[in-house]
Amino acid sequence: MSKTALITGVTGQDGSYLAELLLEKGYDVHGMVRRSSTEKRERIDHLMDNPNFHLHYGDLADSMSLVKLIGTVRPDEIYNLAAQSHVQVSFDVPEYTADVVATGVLRVLEAVRVCGLEKTCRIYQASTSELFGKVEEVPQRETTPFHPYSPYAVAKQYGFWIVKEYREAYNMFCCSGILFNHESERRGETFVTRKISLAAARIAQGKQDKLYLGNLSSLRDWGYARDYVECMWLILQHDTPEDFVIATGEQHSVREFCEYAFREAGIELEFKGEGMDEVGIDKATGKVVIEVSPEFYRPTDVVNLWGDPTKAKTELGWNPTKTSFEELVKLMVRHDMKLVEKEN
Repeated sequence: MSKTALITGVTGQDGSYLAELLLEKGYDVHGMVRRSSTEKRERIDHLMDNPNFHLHYGDLADSMSLVKLIGTVRPDEIYNLAAQSHVQVSFDVPEYTADVVATGVLRVLEAVRVCGLEKTCRIYQASTSELFGKVEEVPQRETTPFHPYSPYAVAKQYGFWIVKEYREAYNMFCCSGILFNHESERRGETFVTRKISLAAARIAQGKQDKLYLGNLSSLRDWGYARDYVECMWLILQHDTPEDFVIATGEQHSVREFCEYAFREAGIELEFKGEGMDEVGIDKATGKVVIEVSPEFYRPTDVVNLWGDPTKAKTELGWNPTKTSFEELVKLMVRHDMKLVEKEN
């Protein structure tokens, strides 16, 4: 018998890659989507003709929709990837962020219990490195204290602890993957890495003059989303329900991401100045192509995220650097160079 999986957030970057992976493994895959007036599903369009892929309407803010969906599908595995996942936006819509990102997790767990699946259904919760926020240890591992530094991170911390509570109180197989930044050519265009790869492509093709960014010295542990969803699956195949840091163990600055991206687009950068006055210059032309804007600084900014994937490597046999940082940037820029070529 093939397994049945339910993915919330299936139209997102991670959801689309995970759906592909599970279908390749012979799963019957059900995805939950929210109803909206404009339905953007380009990341999963290529899966729509697969007879083992099914979509259902539902919402993490609506417990009844979750009970109905989980009761109908009766999944062996649930991957809760849906969220208001933009850190900056969480400062603008903190209440909505809390309702979906925090209470939404509780609704999923309770729906599993209401449907009588607490002994048979394994649940993966997409947690985040933003839990570490104002970091108290470098690199960050499963035992590092949390210090969330945004409404999004605070909401995710509730999600993490409620999963742990249900695991201990009801003996449910539910786990959190503490994912560090993971990017791809499917990343949303408002996220900094995709913003950089698109800008590099547009500037190289004369369709954009400048790229405006926030703190160029911010340090992140960036991996490839396609690799990370494999770790999500491995967590639910593990003998015992445990939480894992999912990271590469390598760290790079926003400035460095820019250098690799623009180089792949054919532009060699030189950075001059410091802080708000720092600029990125096209060496060949002397033109300023990157500037720092106060608009992209957050009220509280996380500057030093760096994960230790030792536990996932040793206990799950996962390879966090299957795709190198340089290769990740190249994949994104090559994709966006072709995309920009088609723009009017």
